[in-house]
Amino acid sequence: MPASTLILASTSRHRRTLMERLGLPFSAVAPGVDESRSFREPVEQLVKRLSRAKAEAVAAGNPGSIIIGSDQAAEREGEILGKPGDHATAAAQLKAASGKYMKFHTGLCVIDTRDGRVQEYTDVTRVAFRRLTDTEIERYLQAEKSYDSAGSFKSEGLGISLFEGIESNDPSALIGLPLITLCRFLRTSGLELP
Repeated sequence: MPASTLILASTSRHRRTLMERLGLPFSAVAPGVDESRSFREPVEQLVKRLSRAKAEAVAAGNPGSIIIGSDQAAEREGEILGKPGDHATAAAQLKAASGKYMKFHTGLCVIDTRDGRVQEYTDVTRVAFRRLTDTEIERYLQAEKSYDSAGSFKSEGLGISLFEGIESNDPSALIGLPLITLCRFLRTSGLELP
């Protein structure tokens, strides 16, 4: 399969890095999708809808391609958390997570435009935070400015030190793209992995 036929519908550097782990040639295209949450939309539905919308948006202009769409949302005690964007918001998110659980919902949609097949999956990863002091939070954010990550940490980096444990079927889902399921979907579409 030529490189131009596998497309990641995302501008996320984290998802791009995960895709590179598979060793398959791919391109990344901005989907241009409004990521606003509908009124009272459950978080599971939100990530499923946005994953599919991203894949469909890119699929529309790329016939003969396999399109990968993904979206993630962090949830703490029923509240959806966005990317903090700045130091103060990141510190507040981590302080609120101290000693609690946070859920990460990661949606995946693969559209094979060659035959119209759509494959979808939603992963839920539970992260248990240890009790964090203000000093530990500040030290972490100075070392790893994770202002572009939902939940204000990067589990693939120093953020792992903030946890008591992680419950997941696919550890890569926490970073933003469930690779185990993605590999299964890509094999179904005829790609050879590994």
